[in-house]
Amino acid sequence: MELYEAITSRRSIHDFQQSIVTEEELKQIFQLASWAPTHRMKQPWMVKVFQKEGGEDFAEQVIKSYKRSGFTEGYSKEKAFKMMEGIKNFLVKIPHHALIYMEKDRDMHRYEEDFSAVCAYIQNVQLAAWEKGIGVLWTSSPYIHDETFIDDIGLDKKRHKIIGVLQMGYPSSIPGAKTRNPVPLVFQKDHFTKRS
Repeated sequence: MELYEAITSRRSIHDFQQSIVTEEELKQIFQLASWAPTHRMKQPWMVKVFQKEGGEDFAEQVIKSYKRSGFTEGYSKEKAFKMMEGIKNFLVKIPHHALIYMEKDRDMHRYEEDFSAVCAYIQNVQLAAWEKGIGVLWTSSPYIHDETFIDDIGLDKKRHKIIGVLQMGYPSSIPGAKTRNPVPLVFQKDHFTKRS
């Protein structure tokens, strides 16, 4: 697949087949993505993949986080239960949940450099997966900021920052393309500061 085709044909996938992607293929994707630009060659990205029974536990922790955040407030007990069960069943059917995270840096400039590098890494993951026919949905749901959730899935809330969760698997359907707006691009050719 040519780069232009990969960029323009990639889609965010919401419906996945039940089949599992092999660990070898996932390793290839996550390793290839490490060619993302990174300041000082720090390569700050880290990956934890939840699948099979691990995916069930991950979904359970997501539900607990939603409940803690008051997601079900205002609903009857029965309605809230059905809602949470629906979300849990939806999550369990997704073959892989790849949690992408990094270590926090106290220096804000370096923190932002690392965050940017991990975002570039995530886009590389999406493109590398797409080339193999594997779909990805980059999610940044509120639970990634829940400190209890972070600890409960085996990370350290004091050390780690979750950048996103990539839902991954073979697509069962691929949405059509959505138009992109023209980029507001400005070329500054003339002086823009006062000259004495």
